[in-house]
Amino acid sequence: MTGFFNALSATLVLLMLMAVGYGMGAAGWMTASEKRFISKYIINIAVPCNCISGLLNNLDHNQLLDMGVMVVAGTLSVCATLVLSILLAMVVRPSHERWGVFVAMTAFSNTLFIGLPVSTQLFGQACLPYVMTYYLGHTLIVQSVGFALIERSGTKKGAGPTPIGVLKSVFTKPPILTVLFCIILLILDLRLPSFFMTWAGYISDSVSPMALIYCGYILYEVGLKNLRPLPGIPLMIVIRLGVAPVICWFFCRLFGMDGLALSVFVVESALPVVSQVTVMAGAFGADEQYAATGACLSTLCSFISIPILMLIMG
Repeated sequence: MTGFFNALSATLVLLMLMAVGYGMGAAGWMTASEKRFISKYIINIAVPCNCISGLLNNLDHNQLLDMGVMVVAGTLSVCATLVLSILLAMVVRPSHERWGVFVAMTAFSNTLFIGLPVSTQLFGQACLPYVMTYYLGHTLIVQSVGFALIERSGTKKGAGPTPIGVLKSVFTKPPILTVLFCIILLILDLRLPSFFMTWAGYISDSVSPMALIYCGYILYEVGLKNLRPLPGIPLMIVIRLGVAPVICWFFCRLFGMDGLALSVFVVESALPVVSQVTVMAGAFGADEQYAATGACLSTLCSFISIPILMLIMG
C-alpha cells in the first residue's frame, strides 16, 4: 500500500502543477507564444541537461551492455502495442481522418512531457537513465511509423517519411544527441567538469514543473467543457493506460529486466497519448480535435490509473 499512497501523493503534486498552467491560460498570462517557448526550452535545453545529469550521475561503463538490452526490450514492446492498435482500428473502423490518429494515440505514450515528471516523482533521479533508454527506442518508432500513419489520415499529403528522413529527424533531436554523447563519454570512461554538471543539474530540475505547466495549458486550450468520449477514445484509453503496460512488462521480463528498470519501463508505457500526435494531426490535416481530446482525456485518466498500477506492482 505504501507504493499506492506514494503514487497518489505524486499524482496530486502533478495535478497541482498542471493547474498552474491551466490557471495561467485562464488568466491570460500564458498564450500560444509562451507555449511555443516552453516547448522549445524543454526539448532543446532542459531535457538534454536532464540526460546529462541523469545518465552520467547514475550510469557507469559496466552498465552500458544492459542499456542496449533494455532498448531492444522497450522497442519490441512499443512495436507489439502498435500492432495491437492497428488490429483494433480494423475492428473499430474510425473515419478516414481519425484512423491513423486512433492508432498513434493507442500505441504511443508521452514519455517526456508526462513521463519524466511522473517517473522522477515516483522513483527519484535514479530513474533517469531508464527513462531516456525507453525514450530512445520509443521515439524512433513514433518518428517513422507513427507520423506515417497520421499522414495517411490527413488531407495534406506530403512526400511521406523516408529512411534517411526518419534517421535525420531522430538523430538531430537534442535529447537523442545528448544521450549518444553521454554514451560515448561512458564508453571512454570520461566525466564532464563538476561545474558543468552542477549547471546541468540546475537546468534539469526545471523539466518537471515546466512540462506539467505546458500540459496544463493544453488542457485549457482544448477546454474542459469540450472533453467528451468521442467514438473509439474510451477503448484507446483502456489500451493506452491498461494493456500497454502489461505488454511492456512481458517483454521486459522476457529480456530479464527487473527492479527499478522494470518499474520505470512499465510506468513509461502506461502514460497518456504522446503530445506530437495532436501537432502532426494538425500539420497533415487529420482530425486535430479528436487527437487533442484523446490526449487530454488520457492525461486526466492517467492520474487515476498510475496509483492503481503502482499498487499492482507493489
